[in-house]
Amino acid sequence: MKLPTLDAQSIQLRAIGDPYLKLQLTPQRAAVLPMEQAQEAIAVPVNRVTPMPNMPACVLGLLNQKSRVLWVIDLAQLLGLQTQVLTLQQYNIAIIRIGKRPLGLVVPEIKGIVRFVNEAMISPIGEVEPELTPYLRGCFTQDQETLWVLDPEAMINSPILVNPS
Repeated sequence: MKLPTLDAQSIQLRAIGDPYLKLQLTPQRAAVLPMEQAQEAIAVPVNRVTPMPNMPACVLGLLNQKSRVLWVIDLAQLLGLQTQVLTLQQYNIAIIRIGKRPLGLVVPEIKGIVRFVNEAMISPIGEVEPELTPYLRGCFTQDQETLWVLDPEAMINSPILVNPS
C-alpha cells in the first residue's frame, strides 16, 4: 500500500495547535481532553470492570490495568447527559492522570487526536448549562460543532467522586 505524500504546508498545518483527545459523549455531543493529562485509551470487556456497591450512578466500578487499580466512571453521566454505555459489550476508556491519581472515563467512542490553538478557546459560561461549567476549561468550534474542553483535574476532584453519597 502506498502512503500519501505530505507537502511542507500540510505538515506545518498538522503541527499547529495543542493536541486534544476527541471523545464522543452522545450522538449529538463531543468533547476534547487535553493530551497532557491523557495517559492512554483502551477498550476492555464490560466484565473487567468490578462494580462497587453504594456508589453514585456515574461510577461504573474498579479496573485493574497494568497492576494498577483505578476508578472507572461514565463520563456522560457525570456531566448530566443521557448515558450511552449501558448497552455496550466493551468499554472505551480514556485514562487520565493528575499527579498519581488516575481515572478512567468511559465514552461510547474515542474519535482520535485533534489540534486546536488555545487562543481560539471560548469561555463555557453562557455556552453550556451552569452545572457543567466546573468540569470545563472552555469550548472550541470545529465544523459548526461546539466541542467542550474538559478539565481533568475538576473531574478527578469532583464532589461526586471525592464524597460519594
